Amino acid sequence: MAAIDPTRGFLKDVKRIVIKVGTAVVTREDGRLALGRLGALCEQIQILNSQGFEVILVSSGAVGAGRQRLRYRKLVHSSFADLQKPQVELDGKACAAVGQNGLMALYDTLFSQLDVTSAQLLVTDNDFRSPEFRKQLTETVDSLLSYKVIPVFNENDAVSTRRAPYEDSSGIFWDNDSLAALLALELKADLLVLLSDVDGLYSGPPSDPQSKLIYTYIKEKLENTITFGDKSRLGRGGMTAKVKAAVYASQAGIPVIITSGFAGDNIVRVLQGQRIGTLFHQDAHTWVSNGELNARDMAVAARESSRRLQAMSAKGRSKILLDIADALEANEKVIVHENEADISVAEDAGYETSLVSRLALKPGKVASLAKAIRVLANMEEPIGQVLKRTELSDGFILDKTSSPLGVLLVIFESRPEALVQIASLAIRTGNGLLLKGGKEARRSNAILHKIITSAIPENVGGGLIGLVTSRDEIPELLKLDDVIDLVIPRGSNKLVSQIKSSTKIPVLGHADGICHVYVDKSADMEMAKNIVLDAKTDYPAACNAMETLLVHKELMENGGVNELLIELQTKGVCINGGPRASSVLNLTPAPSFHHEYGSMNCTLEIVDDVYAAIDHIHKHGRQEKKRSYLFDVAHTDCIVTEDREVADLFLSQVDSAAVFHNASTRFSDGFRFGLGAEVGISTSRIHARGPVGVEGLLTTRWIARGSGQVVDNDKGVVYTHKDLTTTTTTHNNNNNNHKAAA
Repeated sequence: MAAIDPTRGFLKDVKRIVIKVGTAVVTREDGRLALGRLGALCEQIQILNSQGFEVILVSSGAVGAGRQRLRYRKLVHSSFADLQKPQVELDGKACAAVGQNGLMALYDTLFSQLDVTSAQLLVTDNDFRSPEFRKQLTETVDSLLSYKVIPVFNENDAVSTRRAPYEDSSGIFWDNDSLAALLALELKADLLVLLSDVDGLYSGPPSDPQSKLIYTYIKEKLENTITFGDKSRLGRGGMTAKVKAAVYASQAGIPVIITSGFAGDNIVRVLQGQRIGTLFHQDAHTWVSNGELNARDMAVAARESSRRLQAMSAKGRSKILLDIADALEANEKVIVHENEADISVAEDAGYETSLVSRLALKPGKVASLAKAIRVLANMEEPIGQVLKRTELSDGFILDKTSSPLGVLLVIFESRPEALVQIASLAIRTGNGLLLKGGKEARRSNAILHKIITSAIPENVGGGLIGLVTSRDEIPELLKLDDVIDLVIPRGSNKLVSQIKSSTKIPVLGHADGICHVYVDKSADMEMAKNIVLDAKTDYPAACNAMETLLVHKELMENGGVNELLIELQTKGVCINGGPRASSVLNLTPAPSFHHEYGSMNCTLEIVDDVYAAIDHIHKHGRQEKKRSYLFDVAHTDCIVTEDREVADLFLSQVDSAAVFHNASTRFSDGFRFGLGAEVGISTSRIHARGPVGVEGLLTTRWIARGSGQVVDNDKGVVYTHKDLTTTTTTHNNNNNNHKAAA
């Protein structure tokens, strides 16, 4: 299923539609009518008609169809001598008269088979010069639509005063594209759909491999920059005429979509809000952040805005976060509405329950997000902190300070709350940000992005946080190692590995994980049951949820394993067994020790002791990418035991990003760690590991303050290298007070 485009939300209010079908769609290469395409068109119109839409059809094709028929008649009635003479082009007006009859007869037949009635309305340019005609036209069409009749319009080329059907682009309208735009305005349509022989408007000729489909036409950006292909094969306009008509109608307030008439369901898909074809809208210039802006332009805008953000006082950056928190709470109803729409689409598309669960913003989530943002806003200023101070020589001081990374590209799946957390962390740390969320959360991400960016002051700029809505933009962004400083993929290991193999930009991998809970023989069983249940059932779809339960073999003898099984099964958890457990306990064999369920399922296995548990975790705490490859993640693992020596052994030897003693794996979270929020849980081993909050989005830089020192081959410098770090706390506090007062 194609992606739902948040910029097309207006389609839910559409009732009256004008559909224009071009000659290249109506006729085949040989000029004969394309019965299959016309049949599919009529079927779509019948579906819309039955759903309560008012459909008005503008159809080209009469001249093309008539030319083919007249050529045949001329051939039949020509002598051999006549055929040897130079052939004169057929009269276009005669072709129109003959072809219109056949075209309308075919429409009438096709619609009749679908139990739909159609009506023919032929108009000329001069008709529209009469106010009385316009009034009568509207009344007639309104009357037909009230009876669910489909009005079929065409220019009456047979009697038009135009020199020929393909000439003279002057007047009130000059082809069926401009006629369709005129009718859309005259009849107060809610949408105009122009069907073409290509998928929409391209940046160049569609036959050029370098040309890209433009999903939203932004006049201010694209006018005079697009190279059009050839004119229509048979009609008079081609794409140039369609774009002119679309711009005219859209600027007058009628949204227009140009899409292919060769696909049998494009009109229905357009009205479902799917991202197909090219949209023309009078507000399109306000949507440039939604994927139509050049990838480099977006990244550069984020960097420029981040520098302005860094130049603000600490108090100013905190205020932005507080304003965002207020804005989220004030718009909770619209956020929930858009999120519910995403969930509905996901369920209709048959997405897995675990994905739908991750997609949902549960009750109280918006308030929770706002609370976390306020925690970030009130935390100690992270930028410009002196981490180390060294006296290099007398009067020459070197500071190692905290500094923003620059521009972050975060690619995440499913969870829309991730957008809020990541954006607030980026603002707190002074970083520019580009976000690409999953298509399943498109509407949720769009409204959250809009609310957040609206709270960013103009002197910083909305380009600070860019929302990438097209998957096609990602390869271009991954090439920008001169502008983007860090890529953070949040999602499956497949996503992380794909990103790592596709870019020179450093990647901070947020991956899923196989989290283990090991219950030792000395465990307090009541505590163990509580921890195991929480780790599995609190949020089964989370990456920090327990996937494998390891139990000491002695718990088989004292009944501890049965207690754990009963607790899990009572809560609805389906338990699979490793080879040892499935044999002893008659459990369904687990698909793999490397399998992450993300649902109310888990694997149980019996181990001999803590050493066996550690070995199991090191061997299986990773995921299968392919049969021959294991993706090392080592996410979060836990031991439940009352034996301190055993606990210390586990904590020191399990090489995971987070290791817990007597605590649920669900605590492996940036907010719960006191980081305010998290950009993800990194399973990388360089730069940051585990929940990544403010510190993980900062780097360092060196600031030196001298008094005229020069190296001069080190002859005149007496190095002291005296550590002054113990004095930095006072310096930082004074510096923060100064910034806050600024």
